[in-house]
Amino acid sequence: MKKGLLIMSMAALGFAACQGGFEKGPAGLEYKIHTHAAGDSIKEGDFISLNIIAKTDADSVLYNSYEMGRASQTFVPKPMYDGDLFYAIMKLSKGDSATIKIDIDSAEKKGQPRPQGIKGKYIIYTLKVEDIIKKDTSNEQAFEQKIQEFFKTEGEKLQKSEDPKIEKYISSNKLEAKKLPSGLQIVTEKEGTGIQPKVGDTVKVHYTGKLTSGKVFDTSVAETAKKSGIYNPGREPYSTLDLAIGQGNVIPGFDEGVLTMKKGGKSIFIIPSKLAYGEHGMQGGMIGPYTPLVFEIELVDVIPGKGAAAPAPAAAAPADPHAGHNH
Repeated sequence: MKKGLLIMSMAALGFAACQGGFEKGPAGLEYKIHTHAAGDSIKEGDFISLNIIAKTDADSVLYNSYEMGRASQTFVPKPMYDGDLFYAIMKLSKGDSATIKIDIDSAEKKGQPRPQGIKGKYIIYTLKVEDIIKKDTSNEQAFEQKIQEFFKTEGEKLQKSEDPKIEKYISSNKLEAKKLPSGLQIVTEKEGTGIQPKVGDTVKVHYTGKLTSGKVFDTSVAETAKKSGIYNPGREPYSTLDLAIGQGNVIPGFDEGVLTMKKGGKSIFIIPSKLAYGEHGMQGGMIGPYTPLVFEIELVDVIPGKGAAAPAPAAAAPADPHAGHNH
């Protein structure tokens, strides 16, 4: 079975609210089906693919699959109580779109942990059911084969969309990028005047990692984290990422890009997936298969090392881009 499915939870998902016309359900559930396609409704054990926008009733976005550039997939579990998210999802069919409002207080009374930092009465989910693979208890092998074929097809779509995503990002942001033979593209915002790092040197860098949609997924800058809605007080004080460069401690595109800079410089790296997380993406994270990444980098300092082995080739399995950095 395909691993690394994005399993939905109350804390991870939420959606845009629509005004009026909601039907009532148990435990404070409210839902509104915007389009209702013909077909069998979703049942426990089915495999589903959904596009999701998640919000609080204060309009704070918790999750947006459109920003991720891919739908979310999961197996449908048995509802934990009448009136939970999957209780409502099981009223839908392939092609349906709906808004679902989960009463946070009622969910807590039913034993669901209250999401930290969430204010208001509801978590609001707006979703569209993109695909359903019906559970087949009589032929488990055929069921699994259909899911494998689904991921293969989705992977091919994502692979074909990667170059257009990169081109659109560069064009829409009016960037002048230099493309290296590896496929890495670099925009020099400020030319450094200090030393250029060599393999094995320790570098101190400030960074902000984005998807080509503009969604920030990580940063070493507290102010940027706050503006992007990913601020983590437990990470204070936010500080530079310090690592031995060219040693495979980060994804290959990050290593290669920093080695082209000089101390004091600022650059933007547009990193194709083959120099990042490749065809599998980052398991358990928001970086999916064939996802190009954008890193804004400031090379704050270079501490000469004693020399080291050459970096791993770009074809090697990419490492965690934040390895060696305490969040």
